[in-house]
Amino acid sequence: SIEAQAPILNAFLQQVVKASSDGVASAVDDSFSCCFESQPYEPWNWNFYLFPLWCVGFVVRYVFLFPVRLVSLILGMLLCLILWSIADVVITNNTKRKEVESRLLVCMCNVFVWSWTGVVQFHGPQPSRGAKVFVANHTSMIDFMILESKFPFAVIAQKYNRGWEGWLQSRVLDAVGCIKFDRNDSSDRAAVAKRIQDHVHEHGSNPLLIFPEGTCVNNEHCVMFKRSAFDLDVPVCPIAIKYNKTFVDAFWNSKRESFTMHLYKLMTSWAVVADVWFLEPMEKLPGESSIDFAARVQKVIAERASLRVVPWDGMYKYIAPKPETRERRRRAFAELMKSSLKKKK
Repeated sequence: SIEAQAPILNAFLQQVVKASSDGVASAVDDSFSCCFESQPYEPWNWNFYLFPLWCVGFVVRYVFLFPVRLVSLILGMLLCLILWSIADVVITNNTKRKEVESRLLVCMCNVFVWSWTGVVQFHGPQPSRGAKVFVANHTSMIDFMILESKFPFAVIAQKYNRGWEGWLQSRVLDAVGCIKFDRNDSSDRAAVAKRIQDHVHEHGSNPLLIFPEGTCVNNEHCVMFKRSAFDLDVPVCPIAIKYNKTFVDAFWNSKRESFTMHLYKLMTSWAVVADVWFLEPMEKLPGESSIDFAARVQKVIAERASLRVVPWDGMYKYIAPKPETRERRRRAFAELMKSSLKKKK
């Protein structure tokens, strides 16, 4: 009878509802994916009364400002590269040549920042050389340009083999101590760690800048810091970067747009507004692990830049679930349903 089968049917439906609710909950409360998506922002001038003014602004930005910025960027980069080539040939002293090239790189980055009308307010003590490492939250590749426009850093960066980004990396950044890594090559980690250790303790080298999140995050969240920057037994100098989204969102979603298109978005905005805080150096406490030290530095940066700390590893962004994993979950659910149906019979 229906009354006799009711408990079995109820148990079956509970299993179905539980599986469905788990999926819905994962979709609604996805605290991982939201770290790598631009947060919705209501434009301040997008209404009926200001629409004519917005149209005028559109024409000014795309017809007048963008061409001027683009021409200035090209001319500025050409001038810096010509001077770079001359210095590479004329200056035979390796130390002096590196010093000149470091200053030229600072000029290049200032040209880039000017091309977006970067309005950047720096706070805190001026960075300096020495056995230390600088770490910062990461929103876009322009983070490096903004920081480099203030002081010549050597940077740890993802290796680019194609495009103008790869050419600049191999021709310019390598000359000032850039350490490249391939996130898809796990065997590269030990060699990179050794190069980092050697660079930090090399006398006269440019201070090392590391983005320990390992990927670009939307400047609303702060994902887990990798421990490699905190295993060096040197002071760690935190840098907090916060962008104002009034005119443009500076977050670079590398999975959806190229860096060229990202620059185009910045160069067609009114301005890129940001605050940068150089915070006091921090050292590992007695008995403190590198993981705990990284979390402590992350908390300081997140509080200063008003970011929400989340426990996720940013590298999961590049890892898709294996088909075997999905199939295993499907089979487990199918077996659960089959056992419930057998009990019903």
